[in-house]
Amino acid sequence: MHSSGGRCAGGPGVPLVFLDLDGVLNPFAAPTCPDGYQERVLFDGEDPQRYCLAHADWIRELAAAGELWWATGWGEAANDFYLPLLGVAPLPVVGFPPVPFAPELKVPAVAAVAADRPAAWIDDDHTAAGRRWAADRSAPTLLVSVDPTLGWTRSDVDRVLTWVGTLHR
Repeated sequence: MHSSGGRCAGGPGVPLVFLDLDGVLNPFAAPTCPDGYQERVLFDGEDPQRYCLAHADWIRELAAAGELWWATGWGEAANDFYLPLLGVAPLPVVGFPPVPFAPELKVPAVAAVAADRPAAWIDDDHTAAGRRWAADRSAPTLLVSVDPTLGWTRSDVDRVLTWVGTLHR
């Protein structure tokens, strides 16, 4: 799948869920590999990436609750290198500038994909620009901040699932 999508766009009421990778699925800031995680070198000359097999089910749950998109500087590499570790099908990718880029540059790209649909965004670095975007939207919006020393938790996933449930009331 490419940054333009690759699956049919959901209707206006179908929420989008944007998922970052580093700091969320990969708790890169943890001083040691956290319990439940494994490490694997995916790119020659770089530090190993951390991954947790339990995240596969969480990703599938979020994908069943809404339209799940990568919102990561990894771009297509998230599908090509990271998701195969978890046995999860590729996700559409929000197109960002080439890395490295300032975190606030994620906002215009996420905003363009979200348009006027409800959106939840899971990230370890929500910027002031992202918080302003979320506050100014007329569509329901949820920002979930993840501690990059811990990675995402079951409560982060449940928070999004509960929020999605409120949209259908």
